[in-house]
Amino acid sequence: MNRTSRMLISAFALVASTSALAAKLTPQECHDYPFVPLKGEVTHAQLMQELEELESVGYNPSAGDDADYPSDIDTAEQRLHAKYETDCHPADHVAANNAAAN
Repeated sequence: MNRTSRMLISAFALVASTSALAAKLTPQECHDYPFVPLKGEVTHAQLMQELEELESVGYNPSAGDDADYPSDIDTAEQRLHAKYETDCHPADHVAANNAAAN
């Protein structure tokens, strides 16, 4: 593969990952599993939604490298929680940023 092709592929991957991270949680997602404890059992659809959310912040379950498990999913969960805080509690996020700046 030549250098130009590698650069284009890298640029595309960067844009795709940035787009995935830029996607905001909807109000419905903010008030649903995995962000809100459930009163009943978790459904298959909810588990698939959680996996999609984890993948949107960089988790790759098919990477096949068990040496990184569970740190890779822990990192993705931390990123997902930060996304939740930013999207679902924007006033708290702004206040925290202002406090950190002072």
